[in-house]
Amino acid sequence: MAKLATVAKDSLMDLSFHVPTSNTQFIGDEHRTSAQMLWQAISVEIDGGGSSEMAVVTFDGIAILTPRGRYSVELHQSFLRLQGQANDFKIQCSSILRLFVLPKSHNPHTFVVVTLDPPIRKGQTLYPHIVIQFETEAVVERELALSGEVLAEKYKDRLESSYRGLIHEVFSKVLRGLSGAKVTRPSTFRSCQDGYAVKSSLKAEDGLLYPLEKGFFFLPKPPTLIPHDEIEYVEFERHGAGGASISSHYFDLLVKLTNDQEHLFRNIQRNEYHNLFNFISGKHLKILNLGDGQGRTSGVTAVLQSTDDDSVDPHLERIKNQAGNEESDEEDEDFVADKDDSGSPTDDSDADGSDASMSGGDKEKPSKKEASSSKPPVKKKQKTGPDEGSQKKRPKKKKDPNAPKRAITPFMYFSKAERANIKSSNPELATTEIAKKLGERWQKMTAEERQPYVEQSQVDKQRYAEESAAYRGAAAQQGSGAGSE
Repeated sequence: MAKLATVAKDSLMDLSFHVPTSNTQFIGDEHRTSAQMLWQAISVEIDGGGSSEMAVVTFDGIAILTPRGRYSVELHQSFLRLQGQANDFKIQCSSILRLFVLPKSHNPHTFVVVTLDPPIRKGQTLYPHIVIQFETEAVVERELALSGEVLAEKYKDRLESSYRGLIHEVFSKVLRGLSGAKVTRPSTFRSCQDGYAVKSSLKAEDGLLYPLEKGFFFLPKPPTLIPHDEIEYVEFERHGAGGASISSHYFDLLVKLTNDQEHLFRNIQRNEYHNLFNFISGKHLKILNLGDGQGRTSGVTAVLQSTDDDSVDPHLERIKNQAGNEESDEEDEDFVADKDDSGSPTDDSDADGSDASMSGGDKEKPSKKEASSSKPPVKKKQKTGPDEGSQKKRPKKKKDPNAPKRAITPFMYFSKAERANIKSSNPELATTEIAKKLGERWQKMTAEERQPYVEQSQVDKQRYAEESAAYRGAAAQQGSGAGSE
């Protein structure tokens, strides 16, 4: 049974055979199933026998980020093969357009990207870029399985008989020699930390944005290549541009293409602005800030050039509030609030200082009416009440260790699943930064992407409801038994 999928044209995607279980017709191979015999016959004929071509060089256990998995990578004279536990891809060398070798700054890994046309397919997903991650300092030595005549006649001045060096350099040199594809390396751009890229996020995925000589490349997921000649304009945007505060530790970069498609790179650190602006200006790309009418270097750039790093980051505050709203209907079971624990009253010195800072330096003391109105009325009553000593403080209600544990929200399930990944990818991030990134990702996720965590939360809520009913029933029985006694 053959299945067809319509892309640009009908393509054969799957071919299924019904094979009998008996194997009486293959004399001498009765111990093998009919399916095994059929596979052997097909493998001999597939691709005109091209699969029997010996690999020129093999790299085992290579980490590939898209399509994700660990593969054995074989480089043949006419094709590239990725062999994994669940998937096997065969890519013709004629499909390789370009190679990118891009080190990760201050990180022990280097990206090698193989750009393809046509792309490979995994299920319904197309992969125009194969993103391979090598250990930067790993050294290998490889002998090519090519005769001296083949090297001299077919690959003269393109390949050598053996290589020794860093694994990503050996891989890219051999693949370049076999495919004839050009290799692109980092440009003259340097970040504020002397790196080749800036940290940013695209479609709720954290990654690196590489400004290259002829384009931008976002890695690792989703790998997005934007040539300069397809860009209509770029725009620097301030975080929380519609809010009241204009100070931010981050900014966004909007790239508008000539086909009206847009790419928004978010969460770029403010100290990267100068290097990015100078690099983009040097490439003669149009820089447009729609909210600034006094010129492209005014308005938002004045904020980005500010060095006031002690100001509150409104974006971080917004993410914290959004994350908090996800848990607003849940009780923190590790904290039992006392009825009288409503905060400490503010003394006069703090009130004066606060009013002075709000009024721009006015040091006059507020009136008694204003001072008294700013204090919590409950605390004032406690201070001045004549019968305060006669009232006994209620004891704290002890928490029953047998009480059922409250259900967890979908956001908390998402945080548990992704916190370790963010921490391992960005070990330098503080706890608040990780919380901010989790909140960002959650806000950008679609309903379909949130569904697994919603289902987990629903199961947990059902568990909590059942355990609560059983707990209340047990408490009622215990109470009735004590009354009868």
